[in-house]
Amino acid sequence: TATNQLFLLNPQLHLWRFEVTYTFISETSVSSLNFIINQPPCNGSCSITPLNGITTSLFDISCPDWFDEDGIRDYAVYAWTNDLTEQIIVAYSAVPTFQVRLPSGDNQTSLLHLIVYIRDTLNCIAEFNLSSVNVIPDLVGITNLINNIQNLSSGITTNPIVQLLAGENQNVVAQLIISLSQELNKMNNDNIDKAISNGIPVTSISISPFGYQISQGLSIPINKSALIEYNTELNKQANVRDYLITFITNLAITSLDSIKLQASSLAQFTKATNQLTRTTLTLAADRCYQLTIALYLKRTRIPYEDVQTAATQLIQCAANLLSAVNGPLQQRTTILNLDSLRATTFPSDYDTDLESEWSNLNLFADGNDFSWETIEKGRNIYYQSQLANQIAIQMNDLVSLLTSTLNIHLNIEQSILINTSQVLMSLKTKTVEIFSNKYIQQIENAQIQFPENLNLNLTKNSKISIRSIIEPLAPFGIANTNLSRLVTFSVIEENEISVQTNVNHPIEIIIPRDPNLIIPSMILQNVTSMNFTPYNQLFHLHYLDITSSLSISIHFEIQPLNISLAYLFIYKFDQLPQLNTSINNIDGWTLFCPLNLTNETLYKYFIDNQQTSDHQSIIYGLRELNSTEMMNTCSNTSISSLPITDQRFNFTSNYQLRIYTSGCYYLDKNNQWKSDGLTVGPLTNHYETQCFSTHLTSFAGGFVILPESINWNYVFANADFMKNKTIYLTVICVSVIYIILIIYARFKDKKDIEKLGVTPLPDNHRSDQYFYQIIVFTGQRKGAETNSNVHFIIYGDNDETHIRTLADSQRKILQRGGIDSFVMAVPESLGLLNCIRIWHDNTGKGSSSSWFLKYLIIRDLQTMEKFYFISQRWFAVEKDDAKIERILPVAGDIEKQQFSYILSKKAYHSVSDGHLWFSIFSRPPSNQFTRVQRCTCCFVLFFISMFLNIMYYD
Repeated sequence: TATNQLFLLNPQLHLWRFEVTYTFISETSVSSLNFIINQPPCNGSCSITPLNGITTSLFDISCPDWFDEDGIRDYAVYAWTNDLTEQIIVAYSAVPTFQVRLPSGDNQTSLLHLIVYIRDTLNCIAEFNLSSVNVIPDLVGITNLINNIQNLSSGITTNPIVQLLAGENQNVVAQLIISLSQELNKMNNDNIDKAISNGIPVTSISISPFGYQISQGLSIPINKSALIEYNTELNKQANVRDYLITFITNLAITSLDSIKLQASSLAQFTKATNQLTRTTLTLAADRCYQLTIALYLKRTRIPYEDVQTAATQLIQCAANLLSAVNGPLQQRTTILNLDSLRATTFPSDYDTDLESEWSNLNLFADGNDFSWETIEKGRNIYYQSQLANQIAIQMNDLVSLLTSTLNIHLNIEQSILINTSQVLMSLKTKTVEIFSNKYIQQIENAQIQFPENLNLNLTKNSKISIRSIIEPLAPFGIANTNLSRLVTFSVIEENEISVQTNVNHPIEIIIPRDPNLIIPSMILQNVTSMNFTPYNQLFHLHYLDITSSLSISIHFEIQPLNISLAYLFIYKFDQLPQLNTSINNIDGWTLFCPLNLTNETLYKYFIDNQQTSDHQSIIYGLRELNSTEMMNTCSNTSISSLPITDQRFNFTSNYQLRIYTSGCYYLDKNNQWKSDGLTVGPLTNHYETQCFSTHLTSFAGGFVILPESINWNYVFANADFMKNKTIYLTVICVSVIYIILIIYARFKDKKDIEKLGVTPLPDNHRSDQYFYQIIVFTGQRKGAETNSNVHFIIYGDNDETHIRTLADSQRKILQRGGIDSFVMAVPESLGLLNCIRIWHDNTGKGSSSSWFLKYLIIRDLQTMEKFYFISQRWFAVEKDDAKIERILPVAGDIEKQQFSYILSKKAYHSVSDGHLWFSIFSRPPSNQFTRVQRCTCCFVLFFISMFLNIMYYD
């Protein structure tokens, strides 16, 4: 395939010859084709006015006087800021004078560069550079749009941007979507950067694009309020994308320019992979696939450059969708509020469709846990997983179609590279002969190296294509691939060829990880402190649980505080290793000598996944070599025997330890992760995995940093009281406090039961058949309770009650912090309630005569309508304004949003019910989470915290 650059660089040449020479043993044959190059349109110019504006401004583009003997087909406008290779189509027109809305320019200068492609009917193109323009975002219009969508206000249909989008004009919709997407993407990046600066790990809220690397320290504590603020902004912008997606998918696919324009819109729109709801993902995936089919059907009638432009945007869209749908499953992004709401909303056919997934709680439960929180979380995971499988199948078909579309434009030794921040794809056309030597394919940080003389069962000169794709995030599965890039290698003739090698000559693959993963600091092993305790161990032993459904490798990193020391390292799978003069029961060993230290002063040891396979645990031991052993072993390069001793060891210096596991996994035909036929290589490190494979497919690397294991043998061997007085006294004291609190909590739980229930008012008449529930909230202030008789009258639109009294002969009411519920019967509905007149007779003794009323809620039990009456005042002759009678009007929305009411309500709930420790003493009686249960949870949490401190901080 001869690209247009060959002809553009030689404009003076019109007559060309394509000649092929065939050389045989006895003769030479020549075949040639003479052709005339179609000349591009000429004699014209283009201009744009004005030269300054905002993203919703209309810019006039005029391209007069262009001539071509074959006729002008269209004028297409492309825009870019800094990198010409990142230009995107923003408009096309069949007439020379048209209007466009442009995306914003460079962040610093607001400058936007433009170029017009004038195309004739035979697809020959002339390029004309327009004057650069200054375009700034229409922040007011964008803010109004976001607020209208967020509040679902009636004004959304009258919003000027929405009205333009609703017109379904290809150019207008695409231009606005591109502009809005770019601004939303900037806002999303700013939101992420702000969260990161407040200590939130970048890998927990976003998927790093290629070329994006930050330096995030470990010392910044996580700011919880910043996380709440981040999620608020995240969901606000996700709601906007969810609303806007239908305007793209409603557009018709009419021409090649239409395909390119919609593909560019979708690539920009889906770029923020943490903001795409399941509805957005479904619609965007369908539209990307439809555009790909439309491009595939035109593949033989359109130029290579147009195919490359459209394919770049479509493959970028596909990668965005795959990252977005797998992000929540891989715990790299959060489940969006809109998805959670839709997952838990009753479907319209809930009562009639008895076999619906929504009704089958077994799909969403966690074992025997059918709690509402578990079901809600399970629903989201289930629906997200279903959609992930659906999109994976759809996008695999999309990639195959794009490969076929591109392949017909590539001949032997030609290639195409799609290099964006969201996806990297290389497609090279070769002959089978290249596999006679070691063939290495490098794409970004990923690499594949084929063995020599790879047999593909094809003739020597057969044309094949080698496709390499790297995506930012591996799909979800049982493997720990949430930090891995997805690397796919394929060899294609007409279809994908099955590539098989043997174990002795495997394919080597380097799989990169997200560069922004945070590596925890090493854990200090305070081994010198054990020198003062009696024990008979020959090694300092550690236990590791390596149970895994897929095989994993284990990587040890040891950093001695004294780098002149040497160590003997031994291990045994599933058993205690033993090594002395009479017993040699180990599975492996190595010597750590100062000469083996890396540049980071680390000793490293690696056990591959073939050795760990079928094992559940590993126990490894370390001991420090004395000077004699060190001299005999570390100076000898051919050590064949171990330095064995029967004497207990002493450490002269502490060391630091870090252990992590890695794995090599591939996706099978069912899109499930497997590890058979793969071996983890010794070059694996924190940021990439080396794999050896006997076949080709999609690959990812597993990575998990393991916490410190507890050496239980040592713990129980040194568990006597005299050695651990502080620990035993702490546990005893905590246990005594727990028992005392349990007795108190049980007593208060019984008292709470007495407070429960709804009390009918004693002055109810049997003949009255209209009922109201009255809920009275007494304040938490000192002396807020009362023994006085409380009376009230309720006034409604239709009627009013006579004087009624709050009383209960069975239990005390209106106690400090209490919530009392009563049922009042009246002859007929009072209508809409207006106010309540409430007072007491001040007959209580001492301080019990006064009363602090927070608020009342009256609920019509027939219509279930609630009426709020906010007081927040004393009813006392000696306090406040000395009144014991007040008229409380029904509270409207404004009153219920007042700071004092919200603060009182939220603070009460946060302390009395939401705070685990405080709620032991102030738990609301109506809550089913008892004080005894809360007390037990507190102490379980306390002991778990102690245990985790041992594991992570020694």
